[in-house]
Amino acid sequence: MPASSVKKINLALQGGGSHGAFTWGVLDRILEEDDRLKIEGISGTSAGAMNAAALLQGYDVGGAVGARKSLDFFWGEIGKLSGFGLPQRTPLDLWMGNWNIDTSPGAAMVDAWQRMFSPYQTNPFNMNPLRDMLTKMLDITTIQNSDTIKIFVCATNVETGRPRVFERHELTIDAVMASGCLPMTFQAVKIDNVPYWDGGYVGNPSLFPLIYGCESPDIVLVQINPLTRQGTPDTPTEIINRLNEISFNASLMGEIRAIAFVQKLVEQDHLKSEESARLKKMNMHMIGCEKTMREFGAASKMNASPDFLQKLKELGRNTAESWLKENWDKIGEESSIDIRKTFL
Repeated sequence: MPASSVKKINLALQGGGSHGAFTWGVLDRILEEDDRLKIEGISGTSAGAMNAAALLQGYDVGGAVGARKSLDFFWGEIGKLSGFGLPQRTPLDLWMGNWNIDTSPGAAMVDAWQRMFSPYQTNPFNMNPLRDMLTKMLDITTIQNSDTIKIFVCATNVETGRPRVFERHELTIDAVMASGCLPMTFQAVKIDNVPYWDGGYVGNPSLFPLIYGCESPDIVLVQINPLTRQGTPDTPTEIINRLNEISFNASLMGEIRAIAFVQKLVEQDHLKSEESARLKKMNMHMIGCEKTMREFGAASKMNASPDFLQKLKELGRNTAESWLKENWDKIGEESSIDIRKTFL
């Protein structure tokens, strides 16, 4: 295929615990188009950062096929870890086909435990099987030295409350773990003696590195945290679920507002300074399935059972398939979503 007909995109991958398996499916389908659709850069937070690292690990050694195998391996290992966690579906959930674990006794125990004790008390030796798995899986030196796909991983500086974006040459296991460090579950990850928490609080994911660090004007946001939910939550679980969604979408909404504002200025030719010449028209896209993802409560982000992960993967694949069919001609030309209507 002529190089001129190959399109380039940047991916923005949200965090969301086991719901990141939806992103696994989206990436799996997009990678099948590697001969005509190239990924220039990826910005990922939490589970999005882990998806990005797993993809890069495989892509660097085996191209798109290697990336898909690496993602399969990563989520397969996540599924194996699920047997060690307290949150599990109840027999009634299994019988009813309910994937939520909001009513799971194990989930209730974890929630109550975390309200009484911090991870510094419950896990003083800071043991983390996820870190051990990533350490065995990822060849950090190879990832750092490769130039195939740019990567940006966001974490929250605990002391300043500001985002820290780790670029490819800075990527370490600590950076990936910091990006997904929920403060009531894990001890803060220290990098150069600075403590970091989950990047979702300040960038879920960060979009500005893709704007300023990549040439492609197309950003594809893989959205796993629902933006809207009708009605007023009136139970403790519903309130917590909605607060979780709002909190982890807040930083994204802020960046989108800034993009929309600048795009309006560019379109109306209001920017005349020399500095404004470096601004480019961005094409925004979104792959998500809000209707189905709204059915899964926040507690289900702890549900890493292999069957649930596979269900999310298939949902991601099918959603990406539909998106590609409907929006292929818009890639490189225009946005496929109205960002003002969707986010503002």
